[in-house]
Amino acid sequence: MPRATKGPNNPMPKEWLAEDLSEQYVADYKAFNFVDGEGVRCSLYLSGCPFHCPGCYNVAAQNFHYGQPYSQELEDQIIEDLGQDYVQGLTLLGGEPFLNTQVGIRICERIRSEFGNTKDIWSWSGYTWEELQQDSEDKLKMLSLIDILVDGRFLQDKMDLSLQFRGSSNQRIIDVPKSLTAGKVVIWDKLVK
Repeated sequence: MPRATKGPNNPMPKEWLAEDLSEQYVADYKAFNFVDGEGVRCSLYLSGCPFHCPGCYNVAAQNFHYGQPYSQELEDQIIEDLGQDYVQGLTLLGGEPFLNTQVGIRICERIRSEFGNTKDIWSWSGYTWEELQQDSEDKLKMLSLIDILVDGRFLQDKMDLSLQFRGSSNQRIIDVPKSLTAGKVVIWDKLVK
């Protein structure tokens, strides 16, 4: 996927950094839902997103100071909820999770510590896979901790409500471990075409 030219919704590598932008706020937490990935999931909506995609479904979460600060109590609740046998994993959404890596890495590392790979981690991002590969160490670290990435900005002119787990046809559902091993994007093999 070619990189777009620089503009307000197309950051250059290392232009937007979590250390500069994140307030480490959470817009919402939803336990036991069925819409944010495969299976029963817990979803953590992180605050702040400068992409400002026209038609964004979560405009309030574009503000980096929206919601409540991330807390140990919330983290413990997420871990407790994930401990239920019927919960498949955690989903990170936003806002933009890759501009909230302080929170994202912390919860992902705790999940790996407590559950190993028995719980999967999904994330949606306005960044493309290729953009993340060129960016900061914290983004790459967080990427290495997740299983599935739905990448790319939401584009109203490519909106398609029939797509599985995506809002627009430019977005891809990427198997992160397989892609990192292959050195190229590998589409999730459970994707219904």
